[in-house]
Amino acid sequence: MTKRLDFLCLPFAVSLFAVPILAVLAIFSVDTAAVAFCQDTDSVVKESEDEKTAGEKPADEKPAIDDAHFSPLDVFELEIVRDTQISPDGRRIAYVRQHFDIMTDQSRAGIWMVEPDDAAAGGEANLPLLTGSSMYMSPTWSPDGKRLAYVTNADGSSQIHCYWIDSKRSASLTRLTESPGSMSWSHDGKWIAFSMRVPKKKKPFAKMPSKPEGAKWADPAEVITKLRYRTDGGGYVKEGHSQLFIVSAAGGTPRQITSGPFNHGGPISWSPENDRLIFSANRHEDADFQPSNSEIYSVDIAERKIEAMTDRNGPDSGPVLSHDGKTIAYTGYDDQLLGFHANKIYMMDADGGNSREVVGDLDRSISGLQWSQNPKGVFFQYDDFGKTKIGFTDLAGKVTKDVATDLVGSGIGRPYGGGSFSVSKNGTIAYTSGSTQRPPDLSRTSLGSKPERITEVNEDLFAFKTLGKVEEIRFKSSHDKIDLQGWIIYPPDFDKDKKYPLLLEIHGGPFANYGSRFSAECQLFAAAGHVVLYMNPRGSTSYGAEFANLIHHNYPSNDYDDLMSGVDEVIKKGFIDEERLFVTGGSGGGVLTAWIVGSTDRFRAAVVAKPVINWYSFALTADMYNVFYKYWFPGFPWDHQEEYMKRSPISLVGNVTTPTMLLTGTDDYRTPMSETEQYYQALKLRKVDTALVRIPGAGHGIASRPSRLISKVVHILKWFEMHDKSNE
Repeated sequence: MTKRLDFLCLPFAVSLFAVPILAVLAIFSVDTAAVAFCQDTDSVVKESEDEKTAGEKPADEKPAIDDAHFSPLDVFELEIVRDTQISPDGRRIAYVRQHFDIMTDQSRAGIWMVEPDDAAAGGEANLPLLTGSSMYMSPTWSPDGKRLAYVTNADGSSQIHCYWIDSKRSASLTRLTESPGSMSWSHDGKWIAFSMRVPKKKKPFAKMPSKPEGAKWADPAEVITKLRYRTDGGGYVKEGHSQLFIVSAAGGTPRQITSGPFNHGGPISWSPENDRLIFSANRHEDADFQPSNSEIYSVDIAERKIEAMTDRNGPDSGPVLSHDGKTIAYTGYDDQLLGFHANKIYMMDADGGNSREVVGDLDRSISGLQWSQNPKGVFFQYDDFGKTKIGFTDLAGKVTKDVATDLVGSGIGRPYGGGSFSVSKNGTIAYTSGSTQRPPDLSRTSLGSKPERITEVNEDLFAFKTLGKVEEIRFKSSHDKIDLQGWIIYPPDFDKDKKYPLLLEIHGGPFANYGSRFSAECQLFAAAGHVVLYMNPRGSTSYGAEFANLIHHNYPSNDYDDLMSGVDEVIKKGFIDEERLFVTGGSGGGVLTAWIVGSTDRFRAAVVAKPVINWYSFALTADMYNVFYKYWFPGFPWDHQEEYMKRSPISLVGNVTTPTMLLTGTDDYRTPMSETEQYYQALKLRKVDTALVRIPGAGHGIASRPSRLISKVVHILKWFEMHDKSNE
């Protein structure tokens, strides 16, 4: 029985978790930690001694291993190719190869190098440059291609090092007190520019009396006065700002180039004469209240004088200078306070004059600009119908759209967009490629060429595993007949004559997209016997600005109809047991899962992960509270109380009968734990079957460690197993 509430038919004005300036962070990785699993009792449930004994195995008996299918422990066996960097002449490709240490539950990363043409002639195909128990990241080629700068913590803290290709020697160039980023070589190869946080000592707000010698008092009070005082994944913000530096490529003392109470970031470009740096920053006096209003700046290295090169209401960012030093390409848009804005490509002369938009007719959001000398123009990255692609534009704005169509990112948890690529002077591209069946590998291509996959870092695992087959589906929404796209993952060894449970997995954002990409979480759900449906309801990116902004000041609402239409489309195929439907989602997907169980009782059970339950409280407790109230809503919550409440899942909690688990990281500052606890306590008061799963130490990106991804998945599956009618 399904009860569709009239409340959902109201003309809502909502907008959720997609930040207009930057993508919602850390929603793509791996998940775990020790978890407090609460059932209907008011305390944490612990195993009885009998249950413990029954589950114990002899010391010499190994746990069962599923050799045929992808299983939770296989997460630790995955490897990821990321940060592909091709040398200026296109001969070599350096890349980061990441894996997971099962004993420490941490990532490890090394830098590897490939010379594809030499390999084709019979040479070594794929060699490690820098590996071990430390992290080796951010490979950056010198202009002559003979040196590789990189960052490593091999000396105990993150420092810039250099590797000489011919001599195979490396050395540390810095002795920094903070982690460096955004490295960029000068054109003559003598200097490296980078960004780094400069701490600022905070004066005590009030003076305490002196304590007696040897006395042990409580920690001193902390006084907060800044607008952005904490960030998800970063905790409470330390005093200081990110500044630009340069350091000799032979090593030595860094020289600070920028200053002031502003954050300066990359990418960083050098002028042809190596006397100026070009970068982006938000240096407006009320920068915190204008979070989307960055500009392009240049700074004179000798005099450290900063000049603005753009001036408009909206973000101008990611500046890259052409090889001939004549043109700067960058991205941006005119800020209209919409939930979603599509980044456009702009170009201007090197002195800041003659700014103009190019590629104006491509209705997709663009990022990752990279210049090519031959052909002359800019390669860029964009999402299109659930795929991440590389496109190209010449200086006149003539576009080639599908240079590559299989970019994937380093987040393996769920099938979000992402990826990295780099371009040599002759237009050869190195990029991270993948599919629904494989995490990212290294590929290369060029304009008009067929892509070539160079590595197969996970074949040692997947050659012996049967993954769930992924099938794309297209259908229309029951609300207004708009076209929608989704994907079905079939259980391994699927039998069309059997009936299967259906698990609807909903993406966050909401201005994000799922697509034809590998997902460890969804594959584990399928391996457990579920048909998995994931899709892109209205509000998702990769379908144009109009489709994304259907939820502007109107979220959640008719995306409910989109999701139910997807469920009905799969049911029509005839192999779904309609009494075994399950639903889960995280972040924006958690909002929609809570909205669904408040709108229908067709699902046997639900898991609501890291949700917003009450928009009013969320807007005043989330880390990016300076963004949400004016981009996702028409104004302050106290001025629009009805608007905030009618779009809050808490308003529908009186309708919920579906057994609903809540799952959130204890250190989540994007959708704080207080949101989850509101819903849990409301469900408990209504005597709805519920449980609260707290992931200790995890932020919004629960899957920041391999075991957390596994923990998230096994808790979701256990909840669904408990409420599966086949187990009654």
